Amino acid sequence: MGLFDFLKSDKKKADEAAEKVKQQVQEQAAARGTPHASSAADAAAATRAAAERMTAAAPPRPATPTPGSAAHKAVPATPRPPAMPKAAPSAAAPGAMHTPTPKSAAHKAVPAAPVPKPPAAAAQRTYTVRAGDSLAEIARRELGNEARWRELYAMNQGVVGSNPDLLRPGIVLTLPG
Repeated sequence: MGLFDFLKSDKKKADEAAEKVKQQVQEQAAARGTPHASSAADAAAATRAAAERMTAAAPPRPATPTPGSAAHKAVPATPRPPAMPKAAPSAAAPGAMHTPTPKSAAHKAVPAAPVPKPPAAAAQRTYTVRAGDSLAEIARRELGNEARWRELYAMNQGVVGSNPDLLRPGIVLTLPG
């Protein structure tokens, strides 16, 4: 016997063994009263029946039209509420989007920022305008630089008025620090 004959005989033996197993399974199924071939069909039928029972027990869902269906075109769209305007950031705190309250979590998580104390009123220097004074002359004499007259005018524009060249004697000017 050659090598190929030996391999053919092994394959033949394996086929015969598989056939015996198949016959045994069919005999066992026949003994139970159900044929082997229909057991898969029975399982599929049982699964379908269970799915139908679950569908029947579930509450009905409303039909939702799809964008491509004719029903979608016939149903008017529900109106959307108008968009809420976005709040502008506070001018007092440019980086803050939310002001913490005593009950908010932000209040507990972030310590309060120290509030700078306003400078004392006595610490501000003032100058009373005399006859013949100009802002440039006052800036040179009191601030040490004649070019700072614009800064002096900006601080006192409400008192001086719209013309920086017209100074009335007796006006009290606040000097910059």
